[in-house]
Amino acid sequence: MLLSGLVLAVACSAPQAPPRPHIVLLMADDMGWGQTGYYQHPRLKTPNLDAMAANGLRLDRFYAGSPVCSPTRATVLTGRQHDRTGVDDHGYALRRQERTIAQALQEAGYATAHFGKWHLNGFRGPGVPILPGDTHSPGAFGFERWLSVTNFFDMNPLMSREGKFEEFSGDSSEIIVADALRFIGAMQAADRPSFTVIWYGSPHDPFVASDDDRADFSGLDELSQHHYGELAAMDRSIGALRNGLRELGIAEDTLVWFNSDNGGLAHVTPDSVGGLRGFKGELYEGGIRVPAVIEWPAMIDRARASSYPATTMDIFPTLAELLQLPLGSVPMPSDGSSIAALFTATAERREKPIPFRFRGDLALIDNDYKLIVHNRERPVIELYNLALDELETTDLSATETETTARLVEQLRSWDEAVQASVRGEDYPSNRVLPGEPETSFWMTHEAYAPYLEEWRTRPEYARRIERGR
Repeated sequence: MLLSGLVLAVACSAPQAPPRPHIVLLMADDMGWGQTGYYQHPRLKTPNLDAMAANGLRLDRFYAGSPVCSPTRATVLTGRQHDRTGVDDHGYALRRQERTIAQALQEAGYATAHFGKWHLNGFRGPGVPILPGDTHSPGAFGFERWLSVTNFFDMNPLMSREGKFEEFSGDSSEIIVADALRFIGAMQAADRPSFTVIWYGSPHDPFVASDDDRADFSGLDELSQHHYGELAAMDRSIGALRNGLRELGIAEDTLVWFNSDNGGLAHVTPDSVGGLRGFKGELYEGGIRVPAVIEWPAMIDRARASSYPATTMDIFPTLAELLQLPLGSVPMPSDGSSIAALFTATAERREKPIPFRFRGDLALIDNDYKLIVHNRERPVIELYNLALDELETTDLSATETETTARLVEQLRSWDEAVQASVRGEDYPSNRVLPGEPETSFWMTHEAYAPYLEEWRTRPEYARRIERGR
């Protein structure tokens, strides 16, 4: 099952946004491009995401900034390719020298909050409550309120509310949405616009869904039943969010942006990536192309579907343009660009290519063309025309040599600029300041040592504590 988006017109200037809408960013964890009802998944129904798509802007070629989670989260918050920010891979910490969208919106008068998975404070392993005094908590990056965990989380989570541990019962997706709605409602009552980030733990492993949510997936293997059950619960929470916004009377003036953090998983059935090549951890389409929908009735007044290539790095520049934030609000160099014009029209061509750098491999998406460079030290180059070959079956690098050479040179130049960022040359200090944590498993870190004995009884932690990872 593969669908191409619709391209209907040439983009005009960016729309004039209503003043200070509420903003909600939703992000799934390991949801593949094909795992929606609107893409006709053979088993999974997503009526609430489908309703968003039927009422908003569906982005059929939307790319996570990385094929794994923490790096993509860094791209959302900064608008920059993740290596620039210190987040080389999953479990790396975001540098405190980075400027985030939450900080920019705080300065613009927004109340800011984070709910759910964080994974930008340097810890690996299943999600545990973020400790009080963590130097890389959501609070360190512009979030006034947060109910968060270090990484993925499932049923009956133990979470941290600004450093204070709280235990919950029920599905994690529904828990964080309910808490987020309370925050949004309180800010609405106080006449403050809110910026709310909800990062789900679903459908990341270890897959744990309720019996009711598993029931619709009988006949699948147990792992896949739980995986798809988690997605069903997550979709239900999106319905609760949309209903809650309507009850608050602010649905028209709230921008809700949904996407996943990376491509789908290879070991679930049915297929998670809609027939695309590759999975999570790869730079082929299945590893980086993800579902994305934007709903904002006050601005997006009719349903649109677009095949314009867009990315998580575009979120910060887009909101900055829509809200007319001061010049310099988006940190430079930025690897994203505003897609605000798509809210009222659709565009034919993207001016700024989308770059990727991950575990020694590179890629560049320039509208129809995609260049992949495997092993930057001993490069193996592939070129695909995604308009004609969405499955990336035919390498054109040997036949379309001029296009290949042009994109290789663009990618080389960009890679050199990223190397300068890695050295810290983007910052006023012209260097990376000391004190950034090394990535580590939390169960081996002294800060979490006092909790290990107590947490050995928790099923989500017991095996990991025993193994030390």
